[in-house]
Amino acid sequence: LDILIELGGQISAAQTDYLKQRGTRLVSYCCGFEYVHTMESILFGRPLWGYDLFVNQRYDDLWVIPQVAPISQHYFSTLRRRPATVVPFVWDPMFIEERSRAFPDAGQYRARPGPRRLSVMEQNLDVVKFCLYPVLIAEEAYRKNPEAIAYLHVTNALRLAQESKEFVALMNQLDIVRNHKASFLGVFETPAFLSEMTDVVISHQWENALNYFYLEVCWQGYPLVHNAHLCADLGYYYEGNDVQAGCTRVLEVFENHDAQAGAYTARQRQLIQRYLPTNDAVVAAYEALLTRLMAAPLT
Repeated sequence: LDILIELGGQISAAQTDYLKQRGTRLVSYCCGFEYVHTMESILFGRPLWGYDLFVNQRYDDLWVIPQVAPISQHYFSTLRRRPATVVPFVWDPMFIEERSRAFPDAGQYRARPGPRRLSVMEQNLDVVKFCLYPVLIAEEAYRKNPEAIAYLHVTNALRLAQESKEFVALMNQLDIVRNHKASFLGVFETPAFLSEMTDVVISHQWENALNYFYLEVCWQGYPLVHNAHLCADLGYYYEGNDVQAGCTRVLEVFENHDAQAGAYTARQRQLIQRYLPTNDAVVAAYEALLTRLMAAPLT
């Protein structure tokens, strides 16, 4: 084995030693915002590793995807005692296409008459991807054009609606909730929810400005209103935490999207080509990373 690339887990110290003795190079491919997870664990009592923390300091290289780099790159570098390199983000539509195959029109967006169904599908597990700002954007759009909105679905929010008094009290301030136009649901599979329940997706992130979810939504042709600056040319972008700007983009979707839905889908797929594993620039970048890795002395 020449190279082992870790992603989503790590090998032990003994396993590392075994591989190193046999000349294997070890890469940590960092795809999570671990600085945030660590911060929330320490501040809010969310158990992670307790006293049993193993930080492998024998990596030959650290690779960090672009959306993770701003908040976690130097966290990784200091603890693992070597520089971290920002590498291209890679995505492939094979999974969304396969899972969507059984749905009408292969799960792709199709214009439908009448008011729009808005969806917010943040994970609501941490401060990075939380539903509040998208809900506020939907509220502003509802205040300006209530007849255009059929319903707001907020997924991954059932626990919040059942257990958080603060969340319930806050939501009850909103017209879209008071007028029984919003529901707070459990966990749903993205392809099914897009195909069966969604006309417009509203999203917000904090320090995670590139995400498989955004690419899935846009690849399938759904209008995505989002603030992810690393893919600002996708969907309908608004900057930062600007709720009014997000509302403006939602109203723009209501007004214009269906007339150019086919062109929108084609453009989204053309733009997303830059993330595909078949993209020449992506292949060349990883080839250069592997060449550099193999040329460097073993750690």
